[in-house]
Amino acid sequence: VQLQASGGGLVQAGGSLRLSCAASGRTFSSYNMGWFRQAPGKEREFVAAISWLGSTTYADSVKGRFTISRDNAKNTVYLQMDSLKPEDTAAYYCAKSWALLAMTPGQYDYWGQGTLVTVSS
Repeated sequence: VQLQASGGGLVQAGGSLRLSCAASGRTFSSYNMGWFRQAPGKEREFVAAISWLGSTTYADSVKGRFTISRDNAKNTVYLQMDSLKPEDTAAYYCAKSWALLAMTPGQYDYWGQGTLVTVSS
């Protein structure tokens, strides 16, 4: 499984970005997927997850502002980020998990490269 994240960039506070994560593999529709982020000097933290069934869960810090979704026809998972704050600045990583709605990095077995999101104040 290969994961390719894209869509990061520089945005002003209050703005929006949409991250994409394209996955290889014929069975993407059966993958449980998630997004994590890591700011400089900090540990990687959970952002959002979506199960193969389409159910979702979010970190409290992004609930109501971020939306995770998937398009199985395109083998892609998205993270729509609205009302961005400077504290959202981080490298964002997509990953595949064997567990439903997993929230810890150890439950993910494949990772994409990070895409950098910078939110200016």
